[in-house]
Amino acid sequence: MTQTSLSFLKGHGTENDFVIVPDPDNAVELTPAAVARLCDRRAGIGADGVLHVVRSAAHPEAAHMAGEAEWFMDYRNSDGSVAEMCGNGVRVFARYLEHAGHAEPGDLAVATRGGVKHVHLDKSGDVTVSMGRAALPDEQVTVVVGDRAWPARNVNMGNPHAVAFVESLDHAGKLLEAPRYSPAEAYPAGVNVEFVVDRGPRHVAMRVHERGSGETRSCGTGACAVAVAAIRRDGLDPAATGAPVTYTVDLPGGTLYITEHPDGRIDMTGPAVIVAAGEFDPSWLKETAFA
Repeated sequence: MTQTSLSFLKGHGTENDFVIVPDPDNAVELTPAAVARLCDRRAGIGADGVLHVVRSAAHPEAAHMAGEAEWFMDYRNSDGSVAEMCGNGVRVFARYLEHAGHAEPGDLAVATRGGVKHVHLDKSGDVTVSMGRAALPDEQVTVVVGDRAWPARNVNMGNPHAVAFVESLDHAGKLLEAPRYSPAEAYPAGVNVEFVVDRGPRHVAMRVHERGSGETRSCGTGACAVAVAAIRRDGLDPAATGAPVTYTVDLPGGTLYITEHPDGRIDMTGPAVIVAAGEFDPSWLKETAFA
């Protein structure tokens, strides 16, 4: 389609930042090249990813969820690739819906490629997302950075994670490139890798390399995966104890609180902020190949 101008917003959740593109009727085709340009921190707006805001009924991948969730989070990584889910992104997406008048404080549902996520917008400013249940494949995984290697817990939160407990977060190195892992067949589409240290009882800190984005200031699904791995390591599985458990997870961009319930449901609570709004320059839009 011909696009003369396009509005955008910028938001972040614990400094995991996003370009938000409102497009209720799914009229804008965001090509991978366009997404990568938008996320470029020198030649574009700059972000870890793009939140394409579409009504579920208008998107072929989400139409089957329209009866449960009016809005679909068509999420893209900063390299233009499509991702199943983004935990920080869901919080920012919900905050945008409130900002735009599409939602009120309270409960709402958001469709994602990882299924419908139920969100609570607290009047205090925090957003809680029901992230579903973690899958814990039995396959043993090893993560490698430089000449160091660690066993990692394979956790799937709708997207894949490898969680490695380390002595120091510095051991993860600069994370300019994706850490190596084995066996390769454990993650045929790539993996998010988390490096974790203990800070205290039920309190950990992490760094993450997100597939398609590199090291980010925060990763919501990663924080959930880390909490699940730590809960199992510490012998506090709520399914066995019958009691929910909450872990504090510190990330470079802030703090998230992850609660796992006895039925396996995982809640993530943290901030979500809209920081700016504007319009793309029409000539720049043309150059970035919006179809």
